[in-house]
Parts: sequence; C-alpha cells; structure tokens
Amino acid sequence: MAPATIVADTSVLINFLRIDRMDLIGQYPAPFIATDHVAGEIANAYPDQQARYAAALTAGHITEETVTDPAEVSLFLQLGKTGRLGAGERSAIAVALQRSCTLAIDDSRALKRAIREADVSGQPLHSVRTQDIVVSLIHAGALTVSDADGIKDAWANHHRFRLKIATFGDLV
Repeated sequence: MAPATIVADTSVLINFLRIDRMDLIGQYPAPFIATDHVAGEIANAYPDQQARYAAALTAGHITEETVTDPAEVSLFLQLGKTGRLGAGERSAIAVALQRSCTLAIDDSRALKRAIREADVSGQPLHSVRTQDIVVSLIHAGALTVSDADGIKDAWANHHRFRLKIATFGDLV
C-alpha cells in the first residue's frame, strides 16, 4: 500500500525552504501537496523562500492545489470561527481531513484544539511533524543520521526552529 499523500502546513515547508532542501520533500516516500493558502503564506515571507518554493514546484517535489471543493471550503470556514488558526493551517487541515491525507504540521497542540473547536474531532486525521519527515527520510536512505543532525543544528542555530532531541540517532 502506498503511503498517504502529505498535505503540508506552511511551517513544515518553511523549515525545508530555509535550508534550501526541498529536494528532501521530493525524496519523501509519499507525494506532498500545498494548498494555495499555504503558498500565499510562503509568498509573503522572504523572496528566497518564494523562489525556492517555485523551483520545488517546477522540479515536481511538491504540487500546489486550490481549495475549491465545497466540503473543503466549508470546513476551512468552520475552522476559522475561533480565529486561532491562519488560512494556511485551516486549508491544510480541511484538505487533509476531506481527502483522508496525512497532515504535516508542527503545532500539534493547536491542531488538536482547532479540531476540537471545529467539532470535527470524530474524523480521523493522521499527522506528521518535521522531525517525523526527517526520520522517514533516514529510513528511506535519503539522509544519513549525521546529515540529519547537521540539518537539525542549522535549524536551531540559524532559523529558530529547535527540536527536542539531541540527535536523530535516538529516533531511528
């Protein structure tokens, strides 16, 4: 059975865009998609990240989809009632839930709260975090533990994204 498609939240993509490693997203054992709302949040960030995202689209590392399905739009609006989630998060959650995809998001506490508040907690939603993606890439042979630890250190030292692990070796 093929792994479920991954619907990426902005924060997860930005982690890979900051270090110019969208090629890793392309090597993941399941396809990645981003919604137009997520893409809009990247476009509002730094120009180098926008250029890297465009290059990743061109290379086929990720695809971008517009949220137009009525059920996805309805859930997107429902998730926005509390004002706790941005458009990218809401669209990624809505698409993942409606299409039975895996959601890539790092703020699991916000995700759980939003799902509960939107009264869709009975719907199954599988999620992965950035570190889970890296572990899968190590298992797939796309990264060594040493390379992954270098990425972890770059995130922590240059991009304010810190993982609560000493080394990826502890997770594989």
